[in-house]
Amino acid sequence: MLGTINLATFIVTGIGLNLYPGPDTMYIISRSLSQGKRAGILSALGISTGGLCHTLLAGIGLSSILLASPRAFQFVRTAGALYLVYLGIRCLLGGKRNDEMNTDTYLARQSGLQIYRQGVLTNLFNPKVALFFLSFLPQFVDPVNNYGFISFLFLGSIFLATGTVWCLMIAACSSLISERLRRSSNAVHYLEKATGVLFIILGLLIFF
Repeated sequence: MLGTINLATFIVTGIGLNLYPGPDTMYIISRSLSQGKRAGILSALGISTGGLCHTLLAGIGLSSILLASPRAFQFVRTAGALYLVYLGIRCLLGGKRNDEMNTDTYLARQSGLQIYRQGVLTNLFNPKVALFFLSFLPQFVDPVNNYGFISFLFLGSIFLATGTVWCLMIAACSSLISERLRRSSNAVHYLEKATGVLFIILGLLIFF
């Protein structure tokens, strides 16, 4: 179909990879726990958008630059790591409790667009995601009768569709767990600090 091979194997493998917990999963969980379901959903959609960008880049061959150029790979990896560390530091330093019923925090002040954009950038600046799409998708493209870019887009869309459903489920479940906690200003304050620490750890994991 559309120049692909072993499509059933691709779908099953893709679902298995989506279920395996990774940095994106931890990012969505931390957002949902600290900010609620809306933030978790927007983060999941942002990460999926970043994945779509990686699919497009793999389809037109730009991701191969990361594979061929250690400097390009290092640049993107450093940018992604620093961005997550920056978000973590903002979470740690940007919050203050005005009184017992009001917590003014960095995350609480963010708009929906900011949350979505940060999800996109977090995924887009992870070079390992780019290399994953570059190495995984071609295995299921027919080397003889393929549709070029369309084949990559078709496979990437299937992978992202299943991944998005899973990420949305994670966001919903995580927010339910923290719903009662977030009613307390003290809990919101400490959840944001924990989120900041997690962002920094994720950034270091990407870098090293």
